[in-house]
Parts: sequence; structure tokens; C-alpha cells
Amino acid sequence: MANLVIVESPAKALTIKGYLGSNYKVVASVGHIRDLPKSTLGIDIENGFEPHYINIRGKGDVIKQLKKEAKSAGKIFLATDPDREGEAISWHLALTLGIPLDKMCRATFNELTKSAVKEAIKAPRVIDENLVNSQQARRILDRIVGYKLSPFLWKNVKSGLSAGRVQSVATRLIVDREREIRAFVPREYWTIEPELLTENGQSIRSKFYGNRSGRIQLSSEADAMRVVSAIEGKTFSVTSVKHAQKTKIPPAPFMTSTLLQEATRKLGFQSQRVMKVAQELYEGIDLGSEFGGVQGLITYMRTDSLRVSASSQEAALALIGELYGEKYVPATPRVYKSKADAQDAHEAIRPASVSIQPKQIRKLLTSDQYRLYKLIWERFIASQMEAATLGTVSIESECAGYLFRSSGYTVHFNGYLALYDSDDGNAVEDENGDGIALAALPELRENEKLTSPDLNAQKHFTEPPARYNDGSLINVFKESGIGRPSTYATIISTIISRSYVKRDGKNLVPTPLGEITTDLMMEHFPEIVDYEFTSQMEDKLDGIEHGGSSISDVLGDFYQRFSSELERAETTVTKTELQLPEEESDVLCDKCGSRMVYKNGRFGRFLACPSYPTCRNTKALGKDGKPLEPKVEPAPIADFVCELCGGSVVERQGRYGSFYACSNYPTCRFTKQKTTDIGIACPDCGARVIIKHGRAGRVFYSCERYPECQFSSWDLPLEEKCPDCGEMLFYRKSRKLVFCRNRKNGCDYKREQELRVKDDE
Repeated sequence: MANLVIVESPAKALTIKGYLGSNYKVVASVGHIRDLPKSTLGIDIENGFEPHYINIRGKGDVIKQLKKEAKSAGKIFLATDPDREGEAISWHLALTLGIPLDKMCRATFNELTKSAVKEAIKAPRVIDENLVNSQQARRILDRIVGYKLSPFLWKNVKSGLSAGRVQSVATRLIVDREREIRAFVPREYWTIEPELLTENGQSIRSKFYGNRSGRIQLSSEADAMRVVSAIEGKTFSVTSVKHAQKTKIPPAPFMTSTLLQEATRKLGFQSQRVMKVAQELYEGIDLGSEFGGVQGLITYMRTDSLRVSASSQEAALALIGELYGEKYVPATPRVYKSKADAQDAHEAIRPASVSIQPKQIRKLLTSDQYRLYKLIWERFIASQMEAATLGTVSIESECAGYLFRSSGYTVHFNGYLALYDSDDGNAVEDENGDGIALAALPELRENEKLTSPDLNAQKHFTEPPARYNDGSLINVFKESGIGRPSTYATIISTIISRSYVKRDGKNLVPTPLGEITTDLMMEHFPEIVDYEFTSQMEDKLDGIEHGGSSISDVLGDFYQRFSSELERAETTVTKTELQLPEEESDVLCDKCGSRMVYKNGRFGRFLACPSYPTCRNTKALGKDGKPLEPKVEPAPIADFVCELCGGSVVERQGRYGSFYACSNYPTCRFTKQKTTDIGIACPDCGARVIIKHGRAGRVFYSCERYPECQFSSWDLPLEEKCPDCGEMLFYRKSRKLVFCRNRKNGCDYKREQELRVKDDE
């Protein structure tokens, strides 16, 4: 009797199937099989927030098959993903299949490798009900907020809106940043960066600092010109030369937030794209017999831990020594400390096997898979390498009582920089925070004299804060405790799909709808969109996972305040107070010249004239959000008139190819199929044989006088006659066969031959 392993993904099932013997059957639940009903709240608030789960519509056949397999199985292993969501899927499977919750049936692994899967099957555990309760509490909390707030938004803002506990605070982040940008007032400032020359003509770029009393800010042209006038034409004297050696530590291996940030910055991937490709790498790629068939290439990609296993670390250190030499191997293995609130159930994101180098499998991966795997592989290997050693130099020079500073470095030992470089905030800085220039400075000594042919005074203006992109927003999620690794990408896709936020290139920009909804939430539901509250709620959900809190306590405390806010808002807010501003476009109406506005209809967004109903002009939008060009009417066909009304006839495209239609359509509905003469006479009446299109556009051949003459054939008629009986020969393309029309009456002439069929040209 075979054992049964249930996972949630068909791709994962395929990978695991290759690791276990014939005594195991691996099937997929294809995600959750039970959930809260869509049509009702599905939660008994009065009885401890008891959820009412139902089988998900469309999962009936899957559940039936799982029950059938479970009934005939020896042992059952629930091997869904090793996180809250995966634990909950296993819990629902156990209840549906009648598996006792105290049975050792849960198999978890952080990487889809043969050894990891077999170890997990050898040592199953019971389902972690605290982990399940944490997932349930999150699901119930989000359901309450969504189902209670959404109707309120429909009534007061716009139908079809949705609210969410985390999506609302994420929208607020983007709205707050946009308003910060609008309120920003640029401030003028000046810099002076003279190019200093040594006695032998070597060049040094320096920056104005101030004087012996401290730094001086140059806030106007007058301030800058005062300094320029004082130093112009004068000699600079070197007052200080400081040499130091600094170490640049490699960045830690990836966790979900840093992977999303780095893939956004380096690869230009949006968060959803990163997680999709990472899922593919985790679930397994067929690498052929050379690499052992289907292999999971990375560890689980939803994690906020920086821990790595000792075995993976040892393998990385051995590979570093082999590829780069022993001096690149640190004396002691590197350990990176996770934050205090990190869920340390999983490792950091790393290659499942460091021996599988990206260049070795490039041809076996898609472009996206290769680029992301290469990024993960290089980051992990670099994280285990020796630090880079830099020799730094800081030079201070003086002229007319003003101080100027220069700094630079040389790489004494490149360490991990031989493989990976990242602008991760880990850059070396000098003691003044001016940053190290990417240049080596010439050797100087104190009191050496320098000259400056170019003082280079420039005006600048302070810049507003940058808009968020996927990477920078996810960094805020991580730092503020908003959401968890498994939800980062989903949060962004949700607020975009709900039209609260839109993309402007790589940046995230709030829509008018997002702004007015955020204002409403901040006024009437301040707790929902409060950053600190959202973070504290995540901590409380973590508390349930660790067994320190119960679902009813956490949800009861929240619901008491939330229901009071909702009741008060429903009695005080009116729709007239919340007028949604129209979003203007830069497209001018070609009928009245007004600037067109964006509208939403049954089939998505479109452009409409704001002068409606006086002007009813609209424009459809393409997938890129730009107006579609109007259809150009085809020119009438010369010497071809409509047989019904005498009007002109044009050629149009239909399901089955080109056809002729009256230009007065729909007033006149004359149509005629466009036909092609193949140059063959009909064997029955002698008229022309033409090409026509039948079911699903399939080509067939027919007499032009059809239906008066009934001749038609799916096979191509030929001019050649049968040498045995004189009848017409036909060609069947699918079998590359020439045969006699008279075959049904006893003529068995046929020959294999490949011909070029005219309708293929």
C-alpha cells in the first residue's frame, strides 16, 4: 500500500515525485481547499469569532480525488509550504480527510532537495495549531475589516471599492509621500569644488567645507561669491593628510524584503514578478540527468531570517576556496543576526546547492529564472567571503582662512567585491561623512602648496523625497512592521488593482480615489491606517503563533473599538462631503478641444469628454494606458457595387478571414465571402473551384456555383487525372497522399507525395 504525500503545488509535486520511490504517491491540493464564504461574513462574532469554513467552489473534484487517494494510502504526509499559510492548508486538509490533529503527519522542508525531502518524511510532526491559529486570526481580522468597511466605502465614495487592514495603511504611505513631495519647497544652496593641482601637475578634486570654527552652509550666490573672491588666484596649503585602513563587510544573504528591493533595483523586476520567479526556482526546474533531473534551486523565499545552515555554510566556504583561493575564505564563518521580531522558522534565501553555479545551467532556465538565481547565488556566496580592505586617505587644505577637503581610497584587498557589489548602505565613509570618491589621490605632505585654475562654484536646489517604488516601499514595510514576507508583493498588487495607486514608470503614485479614501479612513478609522497600530497588530498575531495570546482576546480587543468607530461614521458621513475629483489626462478632445478625463466602465478605464452630455466623445485605452488610434475605414473597392442597395463595397476582416460588406452597414447588411480561384474547373459543372473557410476557419474547396452545384471537398482537387480510371485526383495534406476521387467506387489508385498547397502561401 503506497504512502500519500500531499503538497499544494503541482510543480512541487512533480519535483518531490522524483525524490521518493515507487512506494510514495505525490498529489497536489492546488492551494487552499476551504475558506470563508464569499457571500457572507462567515464569522460568528458573538461566539469567540468562530469561523465558518466551506469548500472552495471549483475544488469539488480535487477534494474527491484527495479523499479517494487518502482512503487507499498507507501513511499520509501533509507537505505544504513551511509557513503560516502552508500550516493552515495542512490543517484544512487534515480536517477534510479525517486525519487526527495529533497524528504525526506534517512534513516540512526549507528546500526542495532530495536529502531535505527524505529527512522531512523520516521525521514528521503534528500540525502546529498555534501557527494555524495565527493564520486564522489574520484571515478573520482581514475579513472583518474588509466586509464591514467595504459597504461603507460603496455607500459614501464609490461602488465596487474594497478596504483592507494592511492595504489601507500601505495606500496611506504612498499618499503621505506624495503630499510631502507637493508641499516641498526647494531651497537654494551652492557648492564650491575647486580642482587643485600639485607642483608636478597631478589633479585633486576638493570640496568647500568651512573654516576652523566649523562647517559653513552656502545658501546664496552672495555667500558663494564671497568665498570665491577671497580665494581666487591664491595658493592652497595642505594642512592635514590622514591615512587609514577600513573594512567593508559583505551584505547579508537575502531575506524576502531585501531580495525584493535588490531585484527591483538591479533587475528592474516588480515585486509580483520577483515572487513568481522565486516560486518557480523553489518548486523545481528540470536540469536534466547531469544535475539529477528536477531540482529545487533555492530555499523557501518567504522569510525574514538571516540564519543559514551549517552544511550550506561549509559548502560555500569550500567553493570559495576552490574558485578564489584560501585568502578569500574568512577565518571564522560569518553569522548575520536577524532582527528581534524575525520569524526564524526558515533560513535566509540561498541556493539549495551552491555547487550548481548559474553559468552551468543558464541554457536550462528562462531569462528571468537565470537572472534571479544568479543574484541569489552571488549574494549568498559573497556573504560568506572575506571582507574587502580599503586604504583611505583624507586631505584637508586651507586658503584665505577657508578649509577644503578631499577624500579617496584604494582597494588593498577586494574580498567579496570580487564577486558581488551592492549599494546597500554599507559603503565606506570618511570621518566627516563626505563619502569616499572612486579615485586614488596622489601622495601629498603637510604644508605642500597647491594651485587652483578652476574654482567651479555651482548653484543647486534641494530635492524633494523620492516617490516609492516596489523596493523602497517594501523596505518601509519591513522597517515599520507592516505585513509579513509572504504578503509584501500581494499588498502592492492589491492597492494597484483597486485603483488606489498607479504606476508611473517604476514609481508608485496615489490616484485621486486613493487620496480621498485615505482621508476618509484617517478621519473616521484612524486606528486602521495608523502605522504603529498595524505594527503592533502584527506583533499580536505573532503572539498567537507563539502561544502567548488567543484569537478571541486579540480580535475581541480590536473589534470593540472598530465597531464603535464604524457605527459613528455611518451616522456622520454623507456622500455629498466626498466628491471624487475627476482625473484629467493630457489628451484633448478632437471634437470640442476640452481636456479629456479618465472614467471607469464595464470594460475598464476609458477617456471621456468632460463636457458631457453636450459632447459625447470617448476614446478607448490600450493595455499601455494610451488612447487607441481610431479605426481607419477601408477604401471602397472600385467597380464593385452592393447587390442590395447599389452602394460601395469594402473589404473587412472576420472570424474566417476576409469578406466583402456594404459600406452602408448596418443599414444595409449585404456581405459576400472573399474567395480565391485555385485555377481548377469543377469536375461536376465546369465552373471555377474556389477556396472557402468552414468550421473554426478550416479551409475547404467548393464550386463557385454552390449550392446550385453541390461539389465541395476538404482535400485539394488537382488538374491531373487518375491514370487508372480518368477521374480527378485529390491531395490530402495531413497524410501527404494523392488519391483518386473514385476511390469509393473501387478505384484504389494512390501515391505518397508532398505538394505545396496554394492556401499556405
